[in-house]
Amino acid sequence: MMITGCDFHPRMQQVAYLDQETGECGERRLNHLQEAAEFYRSLRGRRVRIGMEATGNFRWFRRLMSELGHEVLLGDPTAIHASNPRKQKTDKRDARHLLTLLVEDRFPVVWQPSVENEDTRQLLLHRCRMVRFRTRVKNQLDSMAKNEGLLSKRVWCAMRREQIEALPLLGWDVERRKDLLALLDELDKRIEPLDEAVRKTAEGNTEARLLMTHPGVGPVVSLAYVLTIGDWRRFPRGKQVGSYLG
Repeated sequence: MMITGCDFHPRMQQVAYLDQETGECGERRLNHLQEAAEFYRSLRGRRVRIGMEATGNFRWFRRLMSELGHEVLLGDPTAIHASNPRKQKTDKRDARHLLTLLVEDRFPVVWQPSVENEDTRQLLLHRCRMVRFRTRVKNQLDSMAKNEGLLSKRVWCAMRREQIEALPLLGWDVERRKDLLALLDELDKRIEPLDEAVRKTAEGNTEARLLMTHPGVGPVVSLAYVLTIGDWRRFPRGKQVGSYLG
């Protein structure tokens, strides 16, 4: 097995590696994405385990490693730093330390969602942001209505829209209302297939479907819960689930 400790940065990587079969070891600095991709592609067909600190902006790297069949382990940064007796940090020292933890079987692995899980999360995140955008548009229209003396309603409905469309506005307020209503229609059109995709995905997930048997729990909440919790067996007690969600 080839084991590599990878000090990961978005634009470069410092790698310390050890081939357990031949005893070969060394270090490399991969200065850009293409060089990193070429290095790991050269190891295709071999058992490769990569240890790196949990970080952001590495989705492309994890997807590439999954395609190549390499194993990526994310480590708890706090535990990794606590296990390093030398507090002075450099890229080379960090990579060597990660490699040492892997070789000695002391690497503090943290759970990470599967590639499929992350893809479904993007569906929920995209829908969430689109819905929030639509809410901001509705709030702007509602604010215009209140400025014209129209009492606010707690829930947006067809009647509320008709009242706003009938307001006797002047000047640029007319253009603003027209643009906001057109934007609202476009957002409704784009959110509808996202709602349908979430519903189908939740109905196809056994755990999400079970959660939806509870009153008030729909596809969005159930699917988000299942994707966030992941493997529930990693939590010894329900208290830890609540702490994790908090």
